Parts: sequence; C-alpha cells; structure tokens
Amino acid sequence: MSRAALLVLADGRFPAGGHAHSGGAEAAVKAGRISGAASLGEFCRGRLHTAGLTAAGLSAAAALGIDPVALDRAADARTPSPALRVAARKLGRQLLRAGRATWPSAELDALGREFPKGAHQPVVLGLAARAAGLGPVDAAYCAAYE
Repeated sequence: MSRAALLVLADGRFPAGGHAHSGGAEAAVKAGRISGAASLGEFCRGRLHTAGLTAAGLSAAAALGIDPVALDRAADARTPSPALRVAARKLGRQLLRAGRATWPSAELDALGREFPKGAHQPVVLGLAARAAGLGPVDAAYCAAYE
C-alpha cells in the first residue's frame, strides 16, 4: 500500500484524535511551565520520550496483530490519570469511527464491539494503520508525530 495512507493518518485534518488534544501543553502553559519556544521544545521532547514512546509502542504492537484487548489493558496500566484514560478512549472512539469509514476492516469492527465506549487511541491507531496496509514502524511514527 502507498504511503498515502500514512499521510492521511498523520494529517491533523483527519479526525484521528491528535489534533483535538494538546497532551497537557495547555495546562503547562497555564501553570507557567511553558513560556516560550525553548520550554515548548523541552515539553515536546519530554512528551515524546515518555507518553509518545508508550503510544508508539502500543500502536506498533497493534499493527503487528497483538491482541488489542491486552494492549488496551496495558494502555490503562500506563495511564495513571483517570482523566487521561477517558480522553484516550474518546480520541480512540473518534479515530475508530474515521478509520472504519476510510479502511473497512473486520478487526476495527471487532474492536468497536469490544469497546463501545472506545479503546485507547494508540491501540486504535495501530489497528487503523494495519487496516490501511501499513506496518508497525509506520504506526509508531504516526503515534510519535501526534
């Protein structure tokens, strides 16, 4: 499959979830931890090496075909904040809806039945990448980019 699918998944206009959540940047600005380009860069690098790395790993595992229920449990365990778990599931639900419409897949349909309120967004992202014919590295890059 063409890399066009990767570009669609990573595009901020595709309702994949990343465009709709700042990952804590807004709260960090409000708290004074981000006050300019340098501190924003530090914040983004910190997110990439923590939450971004976790999301990339989960997405890659889902793209490889690892059990999405187990991956969703792993995402829950790695997301200690209840508010962030709710946000991740909401973003996952949005992405699942868009992914199923764009790349129809029995795996995405099954995930929707298993998690009617939404699976974690990185897990959905990996399955959407798989449905689009992309591999685990592509899914990981897309998750890290978000």
